[in-house]
Amino acid sequence: MKEKFRDFFWITLGTLMVTVGIYFFKFPNNFSTGGVSGISVILGALFPNVSSGTYVLCINVALLLIGFIVFGRSFGFKTVYCSLLMSLSITLLEKVMPLSKPLTSQPTLELCFSVLLPAVGSAILFNREASTGGTDIVAKIFKKYTNVDIGKALFCTDFLIATAAGVVFGIETGLFSLLGLLSKALVVDSVIENINLSKYFTIVTDKPDEVADYITKTLNRSATLLHGEGAYSRNERTVILTVLSRGQAVHLRTYLHTVDPHAFIVISNSSEIIGKGFRQTL
Repeated sequence: MKEKFRDFFWITLGTLMVTVGIYFFKFPNNFSTGGVSGISVILGALFPNVSSGTYVLCINVALLLIGFIVFGRSFGFKTVYCSLLMSLSITLLEKVMPLSKPLTSQPTLELCFSVLLPAVGSAILFNREASTGGTDIVAKIFKKYTNVDIGKALFCTDFLIATAAGVVFGIETGLFSLLGLLSKALVVDSVIENINLSKYFTIVTDKPDEVADYITKTLNRSATLLHGEGAYSRNERTVILTVLSRGQAVHLRTYLHTVDPHAFIVISNSSEIIGKGFRQTL
């Protein structure tokens, strides 16, 4: 139950970050970096009698219905929750805090927030195996029925949407939208990698028992012991392999400096750790 609550908290936070970035920074500046929100920005300008938030809600609901038809019960609850939460939140914000112009007079600053907030929010959702639906549903359908490279197809679609923003709103907005599209992918990948970042230790030490006990009993992690031989000295040494969080890595480095100052230590970053205590699925 505790894990489910934590999962619910993070996907709600991630969805709200996406919502804030879209409503307060993307919509007022007409930034169209692809996806349902990008299409809604353009439709809101072409048909101003209906707000961009209403288009987001209508398109997402339509895609959710298609998803249920195609995938049935296997269609993810998290996707439904995040998609509806984002759509309804935007609609609510339009009624409670209507915006007639951008928050600031600095479009570059607003572009940064329009990319950063949704990218960080999306990274949190991806890390929890969730999404806000939209074009992700289209991607799942294409993946099921075709051999099309989904990543390239979606990028090309988003590129066309960003280009269309230049036609509808002018070259400056179009260039900002293209810049935001390119930045979004880089930020999402970077945030996901940093969320999952762990420290991989390779330790050659003369005090294997003390180090192993500290890892297992104090840090509550496990380790693998290998028996090696020095290439120069030909002395038998023990090699300890372990993976720790960043906080635990600091503690272990301090302890190693105390218990075995001559230990040989290699520390590397890894964001793809699968196994007990880390990710449980491929």
